Amino acid sequence: MRKAEALEHWRALPDGAPIIPHMKPIPYKSEGSTYGACGVRIDGNPAFVDAVLGRLKDMLVGENTVTRLGLSRREVTGDFKPCHNRDEGAEVCYIRLHMRGRQSASRTGWGSTPQERENTDLFAAALGVGGQ
Repeated sequence: MRKAEALEHWRALPDGAPIIPHMKPIPYKSEGSTYGACGVRIDGNPAFVDAVLGRLKDMLVGENTVTRLGLSRREVTGDFKPCHNRDEGAEVCYIRLHMRGRQSASRTGWGSTPQERENTDLFAAALGVGGQ
């Protein structure tokens, strides 16, 4: 898709579209690269990363008894490759949705707090499943 087409498509998208219903979880105990799997990468200065995360709060329901959010946030150091254009204090944040295993949910005690149960209900509602 050319840039002009991509911008036109982007402008036409509805504001506030839900994310979770379109995020296919990575299977439990999956191995190998997650390149091309549904996920988000944010990089830049910490204020920028926080601003983007603030717009993605509806993804928090992915942390529930059925799925978990794979979340990694760290400073960009330039150890892996030169980062000549990185901003001061630059960070990178990755977010992916993973399925929980049956043993994992019971071993960690997930679902034992009201917030965890509410997240599971909200997640099911976002997917259009459950007893609502």
